[in-house]
Amino acid sequence: MIPEPAGASSHAWAAIAYRPGQRSRDNDRFGYPSCMGKQEARGAGSGGEARGGGGVSLREFAADVRAGLSKQGQRELPSKYFYDEVGSALFEAISVLPEYGLTRADERIVRAHADEIVSRVPSPAIVAELGSGSGRKPRWILGSLGRREPAVYYPIDISPAALARCEWELSRIPSVRIIGMLNPYLEGLKEVASRRKDGQRILVLFLGSTIGNFDRPVGEQFLGQVRSALLPGDALLLGTDLEKPIPQMLAAYDDPVGVTAAFNLNLLARINRELGGDFDLRRWRHAARWDEQQRRIEMHLVSQERQTVRIPRAGVEVSFRQDETIWTENSHKYTPDLVASMAQRAGFRCEAQWSDEEWPFAESFLIAISPDPSR
Repeated sequence: MIPEPAGASSHAWAAIAYRPGQRSRDNDRFGYPSCMGKQEARGAGSGGEARGGGGVSLREFAADVRAGLSKQGQRELPSKYFYDEVGSALFEAISVLPEYGLTRADERIVRAHADEIVSRVPSPAIVAELGSGSGRKPRWILGSLGRREPAVYYPIDISPAALARCEWELSRIPSVRIIGMLNPYLEGLKEVASRRKDGQRILVLFLGSTIGNFDRPVGEQFLGQVRSALLPGDALLLGTDLEKPIPQMLAAYDDPVGVTAAFNLNLLARINRELGGDFDLRRWRHAARWDEQQRRIEMHLVSQERQTVRIPRAGVEVSFRQDETIWTENSHKYTPDLVASMAQRAGFRCEAQWSDEEWPFAESFLIAISPDPSR
């Protein structure tokens, strides 16, 4: 889920990778994730267009809603749109629920191993994060790096609000300068790479298991695109949620308090607020499902009766059958070996992995390697 929300965008990457089937919640913000959805929401600077919450253009929002709800078969909505102001606040609440241990596991690993992570990056180094989230997790890495040398941190997000929160959270770390990048992930990373000085290494942070919101082949392709923006010897710290007992995973996405349900339903409420839709939220319910074959959690919104919904600003009217669903998110789960093999195919070598004992989650330290000339 994201995205903490997460961030997300209209990446140039989106053209290659985004399909409405890619969702984001563990993103901690795909930065578009808020989303990778951001997958692809428009980044900065779409001259003068009206914009909805999260920095996404209303024109793009309307087009994505129209396309996703007009599909034959399974209807879909991109998860990048979870993260308006209301959705971001709800995700912050989700991150402290006892059933959803991912965010806390991620933070525990980064806090406990920050010095070791930094020690593996040669000096001088700069840090770029895909999806800035709240800025809580990178503070430990940046604090360790700042004790070693003056450093620059580039949070990359399509949400101005997310970047502002991140900069406020991290502004007092000694010897660290923060330069926010209002861009989709790959655009922002390429811009950071263009600013590096001779001899500098880049450490890319992709935390929160946002990679799990991609379909597996697309996620691997995305990692390959990240690798293409780097030089051999640069590093990627990749967070992945690991497989665990199915009841535990389902509870994380369907908590008894109903916060995750509110988070999911807010997507329909956002359509009502920004696009003039007439979804009656009382006629919909949240559902979380485990897909055994794909090894992923799916989130759906289920129509509880036959109904027709009108969304004037998207130019669409949609009829739903009872029990028909709108698919809103994927969260793929991994094993440590799967992460290492996926990274290798994308052009990285897995040099170290750290796992959390309380909640199965892993951070993998990946080194960009030179392309194999035989390929």
